[in-house]
Amino acid sequence: MQKRFSSSDSNAPSRREFVLLAAGAVSATVAGALAADAQAASIVVPPATEAVSPFSISLPKTAIDDLRRRLDSTRYPERETVGDWTQGVPLDKARALIEHWRNRYDWRRFEARANSFPHFRTRIDGLGIHFIHARSSHTNAMPIVFTHGWPGSFVEFLEVIGPLTEPTRFGGNADDAFHVVVPSLPGFAFSDKPSETGWEVERIAKAWVTLMQRLGYERWVAQGGDWGSGVTHALARLRPPGLIAAHVNWPFVFPSKLPENPTPAEKRAFERAAWFQGEQSGYFREQATRPQTIGYALADSAAGQALWIYEKFQAWTDNRGNPEDAISIDAMLDDISLYWFTNTAASSARIYWENTQSGRASLSAGRIELPMAASIFPREIFCPPKEWAEALWPNLFYWNELDKGGHFAAFEQPKLFVEEMRNAFKSRRRG
Repeated sequence: MQKRFSSSDSNAPSRREFVLLAAGAVSATVAGALAADAQAASIVVPPATEAVSPFSISLPKTAIDDLRRRLDSTRYPERETVGDWTQGVPLDKARALIEHWRNRYDWRRFEARANSFPHFRTRIDGLGIHFIHARSSHTNAMPIVFTHGWPGSFVEFLEVIGPLTEPTRFGGNADDAFHVVVPSLPGFAFSDKPSETGWEVERIAKAWVTLMQRLGYERWVAQGGDWGSGVTHALARLRPPGLIAAHVNWPFVFPSKLPENPTPAEKRAFERAAWFQGEQSGYFREQATRPQTIGYALADSAAGQALWIYEKFQAWTDNRGNPEDAISIDAMLDDISLYWFTNTAASSARIYWENTQSGRASLSAGRIELPMAASIFPREIFCPPKEWAEALWPNLFYWNELDKGGHFAAFEQPKLFVEEMRNAFKSRRRG
């Protein structure tokens, strides 16, 4: 029963108390509405247990509506003062990308495509890990774990899963088959966001070992690029039981002492590494030192999140000046949308902070005894010569330098990437 107050009631609140009570009620209502809006604007991920539990992507319509509202409210800066990308994404390109995202991009198309693959979550080392696990119908398929980097995601590998798992449908032989596992790094996509420090590449590598064991694989291989290459190098250093070989498309091999008379290939590698550590390293320094601060800007601005990533698709792909030369605009927006709808700008940026703090953000991963392989795509951030790998990988069993492709190898050149996986691991299938 609601109590009514009269002016003579000694328990009646004063005018000031009434105003404060009313204000508190309004604040609580607004706070509740904002919390509900925040939840409605993103994908809710169920808690993970040690069980391997199926997972499907389901984005509420309110999240898409919220994105469009934010894109409608985008405030742009003035035009750049140069005629190229040297100051960042040109204004015309920025407007075109945001307009496409607002009016023509279809998340539901991507959601249906992504859900055509089997997704799961499981808890490892206190963290829920999301992954795709696509088993081949071929009995002797080789298990492989692929690790992405930043600003990548499992989206990079969607085109290669079919040809790798079911090669006979895509021009290959049954002997080329793989069981494919594609985890999302901690703090990325549908993996949990760490609430404590310590999730650097070696800890992630150990989590992948647990994952492959939990899936029942006793003999398997690993592959990665970008931070995924860091995780794969860490796996190779650990040499856990069952891991028989590894492949990377960015070898972390760099001489501790620079040669006095470098070869032309060494000169190109040094120049490209200097380019990356110079004019290309602004994003790295920000995410390695202040991931939380940049996280606020990217979590609040959809346009900011999109252009922070779009710039890297231009800088690191094998293109003729525009990122769309290498990757379609919708494919790039699949990846960008995944970051936006999971609100993982800050949590994904922290991988730079974690590995810088632990001293693992290096162009050299040191000596590795595990059998190693590499495919070198010409527009990789930098391409070390084979001699550098031979000096640090005594069991190098495959090395191939391709004539096209860049940093996002599987995303840019899925057919070539599939061929590289088949060719690289062909000799490892025996035994």
